[in-house]
Amino acid sequence: MKLREAVGGALRRRRQHQGRTLREVAEAAGVSLTYLSEVERGRKEASSEVLEAVCAALHLGLAELFFEVAETLAVAESVPVPAIGFLAPSRPRAAAHDRAPMAPVLDLRAFAGRRTA
Repeated sequence: MKLREAVGGALRRRRQHQGRTLREVAEAAGVSLTYLSEVERGRKEASSEVLEAVCAALHLGLAELFFEVAETLAVAESVPVPAIGFLAPSRPRAAAHDRAPMAPVLDLRAFAGRRTA
């Protein structure tokens, strides 16, 4: 699966979940209906500015969009999404002097729903 397909699919699912038409969201975002349709179908890769405008029209944070896209890609690639906190070792632990320190993984999902004033 291509990144643009995952992004487009996530935008389409969110729009349909809200019961909104392509025309409504395109007008609210200030993009053409044809262009938004192409983005949703994964045929066009939207710029960050367009993504920001469409997300604003959908009342969706960019982080929320990217988390959904990451999960979709992880499933498509059969790669597990890291759990909250620290990454678990994928193999038996080596002696302390034989292993590199593990870096913490910050799970930003907790912040994705927050809005700033």
